[in-house]
Amino acid sequence: MKKKLQIKNLSVSYFDKKVIDNISFDVFDHEILAIIGPANSGKSSLLKCLNRMTDFIPKAKVTGDILLDGETIYKDQDSTQLRRRIGMVNPLPVGLPMSIKDNVSYAPRMAGINDKRYLEDLTEDCLRKAALWDEVKDRLDGLATKLSGGQQQRLTIARALSHRPEVLCLDEFSIAIDPVTTMKIEEVIKDLKKSMTIILVTNVIKQAKRLGDRTAMMLHGDILDLDINQNIFNGKIKNQKTQDYIEGIFG
Repeated sequence: MKKKLQIKNLSVSYFDKKVIDNISFDVFDHEILAIIGPANSGKSSLLKCLNRMTDFIPKAKVTGDILLDGETIYKDQDSTQLRRRIGMVNPLPVGLPMSIKDNVSYAPRMAGINDKRYLEDLTEDCLRKAALWDEVKDRLDGLATKLSGGQQQRLTIARALSHRPEVLCLDEFSIAIDPVTTMKIEEVIKDLKKSMTIILVTNVIKQAKRLGDRTAMMLHGDILDLDINQNIFNGKIKNQKTQDYIEGIFG
């Protein structure tokens, strides 16, 4: 399988406190990699490294390297283009205080795309892929902040897709939405895998089992296990702490 991302000897510290400790692993093209582990294990910090959001964190120190399609993500001083290639969906849905259609088309317009027809088609395509089009197609000029929490989370996904990313990172996307909406988004994620690589951080073990091709277990900034789901969730693991976490003994 083609390696989409290669993480090499990655360490991250905030204010001299190490949150990721010398981890190395690969992420393959068109796979869903689920990352599980208790709070403060380094999962969200790892995602921030992938599209260099750590650039904006005071006193953040990152060492090691991350390769995207074989090239270091640190080759350019400006990381804007990288964030178009690696999209991010954060835990809590946040609709920008503008219309639904402008939420989706905002980033492309900021990138200099002004073709009205293209932006209309892009908006529809992204909303369809996020399973939201049928619910909002008649009120695209309405305020996004008036949508329900679940709808706003799907709008956040549509907004991330407007960049046409090659990798989509989702950080606890279901933390603030109901189970029915969660299942809708899970179906969206499965479909998106056809066109991109997906990295899913989740504390929901069953969600990792349902969605992941492989699952990684993080604890104290280290990766204890990373394997295909068939092994991870059937007891064929390297570290007993992974099994204890899956069984709910801690975490």
